[in-house]
Amino acid sequence: MSVPPPGPRPRTPCPPPTTASTGSSKKLLDHTPGTRHALVLSRDGLKLCWTPDLPLDQADQLAAICSGIQALAQGASVEFGDRRGGVRHSMTAYYGGQLFIVDAGDGAHLAVVAEENADPEYVGQEMSHLVGAIGAHLRAEPRSPAPNAGTP
Repeated sequence: MSVPPPGPRPRTPCPPPTTASTGSSKKLLDHTPGTRHALVLSRDGLKLCWTPDLPLDQADQLAAICSGIQALAQGASVEFGDRRGGVRHSMTAYYGGQLFIVDAGDGAHLAVVAEENADPEYVGQEMSHLVGAIGAHLRAEPRSPAPNAGTP
């Protein structure tokens, strides 16, 4: 029996419990013209699952961006909406592409990066289908502080 060397374990796009999410996200990209990347993230900006062609550093960056966008949209909803703070989806069209973000289960979001010419209605529809199919598995439990955190 060999003992693995000490140090960090290699990173994979999805931990084993969410492998189905990766497969489903990959299918979303395969069946939705103009899509490039898909990512599931926690509300507080941690990447949970992403498609294999999205490099690790970009997955981190995309998770942080999407978390910020959703937080700003939530603030707008509280101030100018029904004051409950609910955000169903966000879309950003920028030069060279589009970013779509939808709620994807308790404390989680699904983000898709698409080409500039991708059909927003179709991308959104496919994202909704994916969340409907696997949304129960796309939960992000709130993080709790580590024991003795903040004590000298």
